Amino acid sequence: MKEFTEEEIISYADKLLIGLSSEESLSIKEEFKFIDKNIDKINEIPNLASIKPATSPFNLYEGTLREDVAEESVDIDDLLRNTGEVDGREVKVPKVVE
Repeated sequence: MKEFTEEEIISYADKLLIGLSSEESLSIKEEFKFIDKNIDKINEIPNLASIKPATSPFNLYEGTLREDVAEESVDIDDLLRNTGEVDGREVKVPKVVE
């Protein structure tokens, strides 16, 4: 991969409206070298082209899901009879925040 020059980094930073000092541009240049070195290591992996990319380390489609089954619900009036104060179909609770 082509190595970025300090001038190119400063030029790109200017286009992105990012002000870089000389120290910062040198730091970014070193980071690009590090990234490039690691990309070279990845490219050394044998048969890399035959490996399918992974979007997740887990197989998200593995496993079984239960069948959705409609069940009988408890009548709302029966539920409200088991509460304290009721206002229509809502349960009144004590105020906890002042």
